Amino acid sequence: MQTYVALLYSIILGEGRRVVMADLKAMAEQLGLKNPRTLVATGNLVFEAPATDIADLEQRLEAAFEKTFGRHVDIIVRNAQNWLTLAAGNPFPAESALVGDQVGVRVMREPAPVDAVAALQAYVAEDEKVVSVSGDIWVVFSRARPSSRLLAATNHKRMGIGTSRNWNTVRRLAEMVDSRQ
Repeated sequence: MQTYVALLYSIILGEGRRVVMADLKAMAEQLGLKNPRTLVATGNLVFEAPATDIADLEQRLEAAFEKTFGRHVDIIVRNAQNWLTLAAGNPFPAESALVGDQVGVRVMREPAPVDAVAALQAYVAEDEKVVSVSGDIWVVFSRARPSSRLLAATNHKRMGIGTSRNWNTVRRLAEMVDSRQ
């Protein structure tokens, strides 16, 4: 069995309708995934399954989500080792230690295009940073600018399918999968 992390993109279903994490766990169990558990109510799922193709697992989860909740949601899956590598590759350790909620990573299904990441520099404020590590996009957001232009620029249209998590969530998911290794 292998441990996996699944990240759901934008799980708000509509006016007043949110995905209840117990329902997400039940959906995973119906797919035959073992020991599903969630972290915060923003669509972070950790589970065990036989080693399999990641793209196949993403498709199975997306189809089950649509059937269960009536809406398509992109789901990015990483195996435990890849997740631990992502967390260890945080290029902003000093900032993460100080303001973990202001450091984030856009976890990509496919590596972000190099030219698209370079184009993000035009949106970086004086107290912000952005860098690509293994195709994922790491960002330090400004606390002084709650509506960062950089955040808006890291969207699906420019970067491809992905979803963002702050450092606190990345670290806690790494702790969850590391305890299973």
